[in-house]
Amino acid sequence: MDRDDDRRDGDKRLAAEAAVAEVRDGMIVGLGTGSTAAHAIRAIGALVDGGMKLEAVATSEASAAAARGLGVRVLDFAEVGRCDLAIDGADEIDGRLRAIKGAGGAMLREKLVAASADRMIVVADGSKRVERLGAAPVPVEVLPFGRAYVMRMLTKVTRVVPRGTYRTDNGAEILDCYFNAIDDAEGLAERLQAIPGVLGHGLFLTEVDAAYIAEAGVVTRVERPTRPD
Repeated sequence: MDRDDDRRDGDKRLAAEAAVAEVRDGMIVGLGTGSTAAHAIRAIGALVDGGMKLEAVATSEASAAAARGLGVRVLDFAEVGRCDLAIDGADEIDGRLRAIKGAGGAMLREKLVAASADRMIVVADGSKRVERLGAAPVPVEVLPFGRAYVMRMLTKVTRVVPRGTYRTDNGAEILDCYFNAIDDAEGLAERLQAIPGVLGHGLFLTEVDAAYIAEAGVVTRVERPTRPD
């Protein structure tokens, strides 16, 4: 790990630890997937080791295994269907708390857990903050039976790169879509979801309630504005 990578990893850890400070005794916590979420899982494990009573649901088998290894009780989300607080990373996040997620391949489960949470928090280092979404690819999870059709539909509008033999925990395939700059994220999300064979995509446009973003050792919290009654 070079100096820049080490600095970014330190910022990820600071952002994750700041978010985990919101965890309270008795909560069910949604655990994200990826390098930043891994810092949050370790911090949650430390809370459990210190005596806090909490349970978790995980967005991937890897995150579930990591949490169990730290003594965290992981529930089956299929039987629970909700959590109090979800903490996860992001590939990009803009000023409106719209995000691209899914580099780790778990975005469909991440979206389910985020939707079920009373509060969803993204944690990230400063390199993930953007003015406009699109520099990071938008991952699209695809039913294997429909891969060729979905690929044909997507290549009409953008460059698409399959993730080879990779399969998600759902047994599905991922196509990474490179839009470069997204002018209408909401419209794009609707178009992607309307393609038969698409199981989900990495555009998180309404799920995120807050973000903890660390840059050069300084953590900033950004809250989604509340709508007037």
